[in-house]
Amino acid sequence: MTRSNLMKPLLLAVGLPLLYLADISPEAPLGLTLMREAHAIVGAPLTPVSVAGVARRTTRRAVVATSTTTAAATSATAQQQAATAQQQSATAQQQSATAQQQAAAGQKPPAQTAAPAAAGTPAVGSIVKTLPAGCTQEAKGGVEYQRCGNVYYRAAFQGNSLVYVVQQP
Repeated sequence: MTRSNLMKPLLLAVGLPLLYLADISPEAPLGLTLMREAHAIVGAPLTPVSVAGVARRTTRRAVVATSTTTAAATSATAQQQAATAQQQSATAQQQSATAQQQAAAGQKPPAQTAAPAAAGTPAVGSIVKTLPAGCTQEAKGGVEYQRCGNVYYRAAFQGNSLVYVVQQP
């Protein structure tokens, strides 16, 4: 191998990194500098490393995360309150229907009201606060019922009170 064949790779190995680091600058004595001039001053408010920049980003992230969490919690609470209101409305409608049925039963002649009273079974949809004695717990279709004779009750809430609704399983 000749000396010129050895010098080419050596000059290439030294010259490429120098060209990568070189910058053309008219203020430099030969018009060439090895490092670029830094344009950002560390510590200025809008630089990435400045204390003010870090504090600003941290505050923004904390406020956005807190407001997002608060908005999600508020939305979930509102949905839960709406569901509770719907459930209370449905319970009130059931009670109203039961009261109307009872009022209608009270207006019928005594001969007609004697048969249901003798049977002793409450109407489907009626609500009781306590279960009769001797009830057993049964699961049908993944739903828990209380069986008292041949009447099935399902637990429900009316406001904060536990009540039982007569249902067909």
